[in-house]
Amino acid sequence: MGTVRTIDHPLIQHKLTYIRDKNTGSKEFRELVEEVSTLLAYEVTRELPLQEIEIETPVTKTRAQTITGKKLVIVPILRAGLGMVDGILKLIPTAKVGHVGLYRDPETLEAVEYYCKLPVEVENRELIVVDPMLATGGSAVAGIDSVKERGAKKIKLVCLIAAPEGLEKVQQAHPEVDIYTAAVDEKLNDHAYIVPGLGDAGDRLYGTK
Repeated sequence: MGTVRTIDHPLIQHKLTYIRDKNTGSKEFRELVEEVSTLLAYEVTRELPLQEIEIETPVTKTRAQTITGKKLVIVPILRAGLGMVDGILKLIPTAKVGHVGLYRDPETLEAVEYYCKLPVEVENRELIVVDPMLATGGSAVAGIDSVKERGAKKIKLVCLIAAPEGLEKVQQAHPEVDIYTAAVDEKLNDHAYIVPGLGDAGDRLYGTK
């Protein structure tokens, strides 16, 4: 069973406060989301495999550790997930980036895939699926479904804030996926917005309504 890991580092919680604040404009909002994404990525990558190699310091030869295996893949769920990519790339600049595009069917309210592009050999890579909001869990489940259908086996989900309802839905659909978040909020309201939440992450990132 995958775990839910709430990363409560003081810097993350401080920045998250200003992300939530309705008076924070798009420019500052984007910068803060990027910064928190970098800090979350530090925890998400804590268990990456290492291998020992020989190097030469200015003083002597020595054995040292380096990350091994295929390069990681960051997979934002469009469009809001894009706001988290650059922050993670700052920490892991060699990571590859895939994309999953979803829209909500107006009648069924189910998430429908309209685009998915992933790097080659995805089955041998670790994927970090990112989306700022885990609300109902519909988009996250559909996004993970999309990458699994293309062969992905090692997947983590990273979001800024989560609702209990969304966590439960992802864990039921994909019980092996670890979920990383900066906060688990109280609930969803009647319009499926996270409470207290931060509003619509996509609109606040890109200045739309």
